[in-house]
Amino acid sequence: MKSHYDVVVIGSGLGGLVSANILAKAGYSVCVLEKNNQYGGNLQTFVRDKTIFDTGVHYIGGLNEGQNLYQYFKYLDIIDDLSLKKLDEDGFDIVTFEGDPNEYKHAQGYDNFIKQLVIQFPEEEKAIITYCDKVKDVCDKFPLYGLKHGKPYYENSNIFSLKAKEYIDSITDNTKLRAVLAGTNYLYAGDADRTPFYVHALTINSYIESAYRCINGGSQISKILIRRLKEHGGDAFKHHEVVKFNFEDKDISSVITKNGKEIKGDLFISNIEPKLTIKLVGEDKFKKIYTKRINKIESIIAGFSLYIVLKPNTFKYQNKNFYHIKDADKIWDGQDYTPESWPEGYMASMGINKKTDVWGESLTVMTYMRYEEMAPWENTYNTVANKNERGQTYEEFKAEKAEILIVELEKKFPNIRDCIQETYTSTPLSYRDYIGSNRGSIYGYVKDANKPLASFVSPRTKVKNLLLTGQSLNMHGILGVTIGAVLTCSEILGMEPLLNNILEANKPE
Repeated sequence: MKSHYDVVVIGSGLGGLVSANILAKAGYSVCVLEKNNQYGGNLQTFVRDKTIFDTGVHYIGGLNEGQNLYQYFKYLDIIDDLSLKKLDEDGFDIVTFEGDPNEYKHAQGYDNFIKQLVIQFPEEEKAIITYCDKVKDVCDKFPLYGLKHGKPYYENSNIFSLKAKEYIDSITDNTKLRAVLAGTNYLYAGDADRTPFYVHALTINSYIESAYRCINGGSQISKILIRRLKEHGGDAFKHHEVVKFNFEDKDISSVITKNGKEIKGDLFISNIEPKLTIKLVGEDKFKKIYTKRINKIESIIAGFSLYIVLKPNTFKYQNKNFYHIKDADKIWDGQDYTPESWPEGYMASMGINKKTDVWGESLTVMTYMRYEEMAPWENTYNTVANKNERGQTYEEFKAEKAEILIVELEKKFPNIRDCIQETYTSTPLSYRDYIGSNRGSIYGYVKDANKPLASFVSPRTKVKNLLLTGQSLNMHGILGVTIGAVLTCSEILGMEPLLNNILEANKPE
């Protein structure tokens, strides 16, 4: 560890790692500090019964040559080292409903997306084309999404106040088609009254363009980024939890880690969730109005995940994801479950390794869970670096929820129980402790079309040499967080030169 760095990055989630790489490539001396046993935040994987599970990355979009995430990853020099499998082009996402035997397909490529849906909704071709045109049009309004020069935010506030449900309902009266178009809203925790259409569009578009699964899990992304960082002369340290910020006048001079190290720097980038960052830095260092505003922003709902290790040669590998919703009329109401109705739906995704061919090895099932359900165990903390048990009642709670989810899965996959070798679970507390997300939130902060600017968080803070990055700033997801890191670094490098460098890296050789 050097005695002083140009830039110290706190937290090694994707936002922190991309920021660190961009700045190291630009010649800055950079250090990344991570509290956990593993780099990567939501990119972390874990192994059970010799089976790899993803914590947050189930699939990635926009990775065909020339597409947006491909171009960002090409600039970061990681695209060629990724081990990926393209999902089923005629139906990478399957939307199903209880009591309806049909499987509704989201296909890759807009022409194919339209074609597959028109097969199932022959009377609705006009609505489907109108929907696709609108998605593309909205995405086009965000320059960095398309790697174009222009202001990072679209100036017309109408784009932020158009609601996803409202728009989808306006183009068709067919309730089933509405439900199918909104059927993958687990990707952004869709909410009928609040979710803006731009959030829906930015999320869905990149998957329609192309959808891939990471072979052996998403942690390969963080591993390659760490490797590249070191090649550019940067440093990264695990088990270095930042517990204190030291100041000289109004600027941060250094951070202190739990193991007693002091790391000095000129600039500091926090990849820790903003509410937590303010607490850690010290509320007195920010204007009261700023602290109050950030603390008031609502976090998106938390999640419960069931990780299933499958018995060998029992359950066929599915090169697609499943979104199953109990009631098509309640497609936007998944978060409003009662103890009796939980879960209102789920997303199921299969893991893949280099040997996967006919048979699947693992299945991950994700659904919503409110943080309030964690009240009995809220004051317990448990990570690999700091082992703690939460007690028998917690284990019983998880087992009971796992059983309810398996019963739901059996409705779609009748033989699933016979295929299960072992199950593991994660709750909102797992997300809180490992990822550091506020109240276990799965995707950062709520974007509210009624108050579009309320959850806007600038990468720049009132502490002159402190910047923010991560999923709570702009958009969540691999693409959203990567673009967010570019925005953060543009505060240091300037947007125009940085974007020019990214475009330059993508020119044909």
